[in-house]
Amino acid sequence: MKIIVPMAGRGSRLRPHTLTIPKPLIPVAGKPIVHRLVEDIAGVLNQDIEEIAFIIHESFGKQVEADLIAIAEKLGSKGTIYYQNEALGTGHAIMCAKDSLSGPAVIAYADTLIRADFDLDQNADSVIWVKQVDQPEAFGVINLNEANEIVELVEKPKEFVSDLAVIGIYYFKDVAVLKNELQLVLDNNIIHGGEYQINDGIKQMMAKGMKFVPGEVAEWMDCGNKDVTVETNSRMLGFLHNDGEHLVDYGLKSENSTIIPPCYIGEDVVLINATVGPNVSLGKGCHVINSTIKNSLVQTHSHIKNAHLDNAMIGNHASFDGNFTSISIGDYSVLE
Repeated sequence: MKIIVPMAGRGSRLRPHTLTIPKPLIPVAGKPIVHRLVEDIAGVLNQDIEEIAFIIHESFGKQVEADLIAIAEKLGSKGTIYYQNEALGTGHAIMCAKDSLSGPAVIAYADTLIRADFDLDQNADSVIWVKQVDQPEAFGVINLNEANEIVELVEKPKEFVSDLAVIGIYYFKDVAVLKNELQLVLDNNIIHGGEYQINDGIKQMMAKGMKFVPGEVAEWMDCGNKDVTVETNSRMLGFLHNDGEHLVDYGLKSENSTIIPPCYIGEDVVLINATVGPNVSLGKGCHVINSTIKNSLVQTHSHIKNAHLDNAMIGNHASFDGNFTSISIGDYSVLE
């Protein structure tokens, strides 16, 4: 089994945080989004993962590439890096990794997290992960026949088709079949919305009679912008806490401080006269002094004092001293 992870660009909706770090490497509950994603997929598949291929922009740099390779190696997999330097769509991104497109594979876009527990249909040519939603007109959805097979993909339907939204994670029994169809998409310049889309390859597979079935996830968490990323951090902390995972580093230095779970507290964190939680992540090396923080995500080596924060997102090596509440500041910022 392989996992193919298109990561696209840095993500403009999460600026300033993505100016120095790609969105999929922003930590949620103490672990990068993409790391949690591939771990969750590996858990659902319950199979050995031979290779994890990451499709990135070359400007991400060698350190990011090394971090991604390390994520794959932690799962006992080979890590491979491919480049998509032009934003030409999901189909184009996947084809940038064409040398890895063979055998069974999962394709997963790296700005989403899931909680799921189901067995893959071994008789299906493909599984498309979906989630029941309240406003299907805002999403791409699937249309099912009486045999619970996917017969159509409909983008943002104006009239009701179904309430099962496509979340951007796909399994293919042999991803080489998708590769062949996407090659035809590229060769024939089939473009929608100015880009080459994975859906055009999938539709061609459906037209040839291949069997597609849904895989429904229990939870689907977005990391597209600051507010939903903070919300996803809170939800993930709740799941991990309920799973019994230990989230507070044993070396925490705490003086006259209170932690209200669920919280993630990384290595070398210092709390002085602080109340932290619920739903707070503090990355490695953070110092929190004379402050109250809840429902917030703070990355690494940031110093916060004299603050009352709620729904906040703070980057790496930031320094914040003040009475603002709902904030979003990126790496190396200083607010005094």
